[in-house]
Amino acid sequence: MLNIIRLLALMACLLPVSAQAGPPAPSRDSMSHSLQVTGSVKTPLILTVAELRQMAPVNGGELAVTRQNGGKAETITSYKGVRLRDILDKAVLDAPGHNDVKKLAIIASATDGYAVVFSWGELYNSPAGDSVIVYVEKNGKVLDESDGEIALISAKDIRTGPRHVKWLNRIEVRKLAD
Repeated sequence: MLNIIRLLALMACLLPVSAQAGPPAPSRDSMSHSLQVTGSVKTPLILTVAELRQMAPVNGGELAVTRQNGGKAETITSYKGVRLRDILDKAVLDAPGHNDVKKLAIIASATDGYAVVFSWGELYNSPAGDSVIVYVEKNGKVLDESDGEIALISAKDIRTGPRHVKWLNRIEVRKLAD
């Protein structure tokens, strides 16, 4: 009986450690080296890091990345990339009807399956859209394995972590209703 109690106590001590560790980062081989833009766009794109660097740059300052529960995940001192809106403009949204843009969802996905959603209104009709950035540099350095070569952050969100996409490899524009 004493051995069972000891085993349960040991397991209880180990559980919080494994729960905090989270899933491992994708290996270098599985990380994306480009960003695919698909769906309801007139010009589907595959953009490399070099091509993203040639677009109009956006530089961001210090940013606290906060988790869904409000806890701090990390502090980014600086980041450099392009507005998601500029990438979508390059792909040209396929929304011919007057109100079609209001029915679009923009889904940003990572190689590990993580995905976040933005509405057209957030990106084009709100100050928040100015701060949804696809970035390729963080803290003055190119991104490494911990972020992938391409990442996304919605810097004006109150809790920035839930829409912080590391290992970003795809942007899909989807029409939600007819």
